[in-house]
Amino acid sequence: MRIQIINGPNINLLGKREPSIYGSVIFEEFLSDLRNEYADLQIDYFQSNVEGELINVIQNTGFDVDGIILNAAAYTHTSIAILDAIRSVAAPVIEVHISNVHARESFRHVSMIAAACKGVICGFGLDSYRLALEALLKIKSV
Repeated sequence: MRIQIINGPNINLLGKREPSIYGSVIFEEFLSDLRNEYADLQIDYFQSNVEGELINVIQNTGFDVDGIILNAAAYTHTSIAILDAIRSVAAPVIEVHISNVHARESFRHVSMIAAACKGVICGFGLDSYRLALEALLKIKSV
């Protein structure tokens, strides 16, 4: 089974950026642990601060992988283009957020991409990714 994780803007600053909200662990450390825990899966990873690059990866992998875990970060609340990219591919997409976006600023309460996603997981820190991975495993076993 092959899973694609895609992270949007500012996720490259995890561990440095607002640790009171996002924690102090850098994503690559978490990803290493996740890959060890799910050693039987191929977990690919991509991060970009550029919207078009995120769309390209969704399109380029969305017909070949078994699922996509997407943290579009701030683009979640603004990008119809990412919504359209998700709708255009075959792989199920799980939207994730590290923080509970519904406990934050009101503009973060609206997701432009959720309607195209299989589900949304937020507020569990980096464990949101593991929960999304478990959801994809259940989807694929049905």
